[in-house]
Amino acid sequence: MNGINMLSTLPSIDEMLCRESIKELLVETPRNVVVREIRSAISDLRKRILKLNEEEKENFSINLDKISNQVITRSIKFTNMNLKKVINATGVVLHTNLGRALLSNEIKEEVWDIASSYSTLEMDIATGKRGSRYDHVVELLKFITGAEDALVVNNNAAAVLLTLSTMAKNREVIVSRGELVEIGGSFRIPDVMEQSNAKLVEIGATNKTHLKDYVNAVTDNTAALLKVHTSNYKIVGFTDEVSLKELVKLGREINKPVIEDLGSGVLIDLRKYGITYEPTVQESVQAGVDVITFSGDKLLGASQAGIIVGKKCYIDKMKKNPLTRALRVDKLTMVALEATLRLYLNMDDVVSKIPTLRMITESTKSITRRSEILFGMIKQGSGRLTINMTDDFSRVGGGSLPLEKLPTKVIVISSSNISTTKLEEGLRNYKIPIITRIQGNKIIMDVRTIDEKDYKVICEALDTVAHSIRR
Repeated sequence: MNGINMLSTLPSIDEMLCRESIKELLVETPRNVVVREIRSAISDLRKRILKLNEEEKENFSINLDKISNQVITRSIKFTNMNLKKVINATGVVLHTNLGRALLSNEIKEEVWDIASSYSTLEMDIATGKRGSRYDHVVELLKFITGAEDALVVNNNAAAVLLTLSTMAKNREVIVSRGELVEIGGSFRIPDVMEQSNAKLVEIGATNKTHLKDYVNAVTDNTAALLKVHTSNYKIVGFTDEVSLKELVKLGREINKPVIEDLGSGVLIDLRKYGITYEPTVQESVQAGVDVITFSGDKLLGASQAGIIVGKKCYIDKMKKNPLTRALRVDKLTMVALEATLRLYLNMDDVVSKIPTLRMITESTKSITRRSEILFGMIKQGSGRLTINMTDDFSRVGGGSLPLEKLPTKVIVISSSNISTTKLEEGLRNYKIPIITRIQGNKIIMDVRTIDEKDYKVICEALDTVAHSIRR
């Protein structure tokens, strides 16, 4: 049969719609979606036929059952949520690909109650007049950080952009070469500065910058001194940098504001939990920094946001900048941020209530206890799998605390008759995807980032996947 004749045997859309399996699909799936996938499947088949050589044409046949199954699979996938819950078994607490910070269960009800209803987003209940969406968190941020004023935009890059656009447009900003970081997605601090129309003045060397470098770079066109906390990498060895205290002192002497991009934005001292020192927002405020920017969805543990705190005179100018409108946050971000910040009003138990902080600071004893429970559950129904438990290290991730290695326990899974790659793929494509690591041709599940309520799902997934695939 030649290609033209084969094309004439392709089913019509109406013919496919009359098939029993497609009729069953139409009970739960919108007709326009099903038609879309039938048309797509037939189009793919037509293109495939036109590419066949003479020998392939002789052995080729059109299987309507196969087309139907393809339409069913595609239709279900299209109508299901693409953004879905996953189980993070990687041990990376702030996993950028998996959504970074988890919101606290403590705030779940109030977040949903407000987000699914009309709210006071931009209404002043006391006066009955229009209010500001930023007012819901300003007093909280001032109380927690000690700053004079605050503003929230959609992420920290936006916070830096707005700050520089307001304070240094068409003027110079002095920054150390060792602090010109790439902030993710190939975006770099110099790129953000360029978009703000601030002129970057690089000083010092990659590994060493001295106070005199700042002094020598100051001109009449200098608008600000910028310090960027390198939260996503560290330079070690023969290094030197100007302290925040020294920079603030210089700023006062030359009458130039100091801006600090803190990045991760931690609000508690993590050293008490055995974690490497990370400067807090409060310390920067106390040091006299004029404007500080940081993220809401990293070490703070809230929704994605860019938070700006500092001197009221600068924040007031930012509120009037047209960019603020373009960078403003929506009600979902605002309610999640406010609810999370309220947990910080009690610093004594905030670590236990915010998932990011709880996971980072969890003790080895606690992780061992939890890993033994999961190990026992998996071992009981392991079947063809070889299960072991061993020591390893977790990572904070999300461009935070790059050198921190958190001691942990991991479940190591392997099989003599099931491919590790296939097992990982099966877990990743399970109804609730389970994201793992492969190390030494074995599946690694780090208990630190796994919630105990998901243990049963993991066991069910391993059993299902192990029985559905062979090497």
